[in-house]
Amino acid sequence: MTYKTEIRMGMKIDWDVPIKMDDGLEMRADIFRPIQDGKYPVIITYGPYAKYLHFEQIYKTCWDKMIETFPEVGSGTSNEFQSWEVVDPEKWVPDNYVVIRVDSRGCGRSPGYVELYSPREAQDFAICIDWAGVQPWSNGKVGINGISYYGMNQWQVAALQPKHLAGMCIWEGANDFYRELGHHGGILCNFVENWYEMQVTTVQYGLGKNGYRSGITGDWVSGPETLTKEELGANRFDFGGLTFKHEMDDAFWKCRTPDYSKIKVPLLSAGNWGGQGLHTRGNVEGFLNAGSEHKWLEMHGIEHWTHFYTDYGRALQKRFFDHFLKGEKNDWLEQPKVYLNIRHPGEVFKPRAETTWPLASTQWTKMHLNAASVTLESKACVADTSITYRGLGEGASFLTTPLDQEMELTGPLAAKLFVSSSTVDADLFLIVRMFDPNMKEVTFQGALDPNTPVAQGWLRASHRALDPEKTLPYRPYHPHQKKELLTPNEVYELDIEILPTSIVIPAGYRIALTVRGKDYVYPGATGAKLSNMRYPFTGVGPFTHNHPKDRPLEIFDGQVTVHTGPKYPSHLLLPVIPKR
Repeated sequence: MTYKTEIRMGMKIDWDVPIKMDDGLEMRADIFRPIQDGKYPVIITYGPYAKYLHFEQIYKTCWDKMIETFPEVGSGTSNEFQSWEVVDPEKWVPDNYVVIRVDSRGCGRSPGYVELYSPREAQDFAICIDWAGVQPWSNGKVGINGISYYGMNQWQVAALQPKHLAGMCIWEGANDFYRELGHHGGILCNFVENWYEMQVTTVQYGLGKNGYRSGITGDWVSGPETLTKEELGANRFDFGGLTFKHEMDDAFWKCRTPDYSKIKVPLLSAGNWGGQGLHTRGNVEGFLNAGSEHKWLEMHGIEHWTHFYTDYGRALQKRFFDHFLKGEKNDWLEQPKVYLNIRHPGEVFKPRAETTWPLASTQWTKMHLNAASVTLESKACVADTSITYRGLGEGASFLTTPLDQEMELTGPLAAKLFVSSSTVDADLFLIVRMFDPNMKEVTFQGALDPNTPVAQGWLRASHRALDPEKTLPYRPYHPHQKKELLTPNEVYELDIEILPTSIVIPAGYRIALTVRGKDYVYPGATGAKLSNMRYPFTGVGPFTHNHPKDRPLEIFDGQVTVHTGPKYPSHLLLPVIPKR
């Protein structure tokens, strides 16, 4: 495969440039750079979504909604080179950046064996970064930037400390591959299998003439070779099957999870309040634990991909990279370390600068569960009582009285529940919800699902063990190293992590905590669907947990009892922020 160069849309473009790896295999890259000779900073991405694939080809519903809501995304550009979850070169090259897109090993135009998020992939990415740093058109400073996959692997490669890496912007990128991708609270998430089949195997190298033809180049998206079905299968790992097989946080997951302490490069971590099924936790934990001297956290709402492309998001990224890659003395170092778009009902967001996460002003507030009245109360219960529900049923919803005044919740949440089961295990799904004065539930546009609740948490009771060194009062940490089955009908104390959120709840509204044994389902008409996802959304997007082999009825569909009272002080811990 040879590469070619052309001038288009005011850019010099090199297509399919080979970058040789340490094992001799060549990854293929597209390079967009200014026509004028010079040395420029580089923005590079490395991932499996096929650099020749146009955004609209299989992500049309996402594109249409983004353009309808934010026409600015499609203005000032021909949109010829728009690809999924990476920067538009037409909006970066004119500002004197080189933009590089590399197809990861075994995907798009790059041959090889597909093994996503592996140490091999991270090493490939590091080689690409250092290759870019020594090219004649490079100033030696390379930045990594992108959404989701193109954010997640940034944590991995940054921990390898490539010589020329000078800045990273992780836009909605998880990093704890067990807790945030494969198993929520120890419960298998169906997302991996469905996503892998829909978005990765469909652009695997070797599909050739059986794959997509590029709307960008007119060439075959998945390489010039056309391999057999058997050859394609032999060239990729079974990500869904391996996720099911590795039910504990073992070597399979640990080799994919970076050592935060080795991340030293300046970073901007941009998360989404509504990304609870995948990225939100990672953006926060990565920001907190990275060893970088210079690091910032930004949080926003609406769809997963949108703000990366809006004027707001792009300006934020460029101020960061202009400072660390170009050396511009702009105002970036005055940027608040924590910059939050505080969420209000009706998809209203109000920006606010903070200095710490969790917020320094947080008033940690316990709301006690009362099983007798099925309520959430500020005062502890005076009598022990309990409520029982079917293990895979609707569960129980504990509700506050209408709020006397407006209340802001911004930060991580947690719950302590005292639970017994008629079987040897139980899955706990915790959903924090909000209801208006007419008891209509108020949901939000999540990263994917348009009917996302305030917050969610999960725990398989047999995974209840805590790591005392990593556990915080507002963030329990479960090592997921062993299964401790329950003695039927014995009461156990469970600490459950509920992922960070932000919501300003108006006076007269109510808060609810639903405890159940299955995924949240929005109680209204929906049918929302994205073209790149297999199933319609019902409230949790593609992050469902109903694999029958992971949740056999004889174990998980027994009787589950929540105990409350002085002996069993079950409660929800809320991050209440006082009004300013």
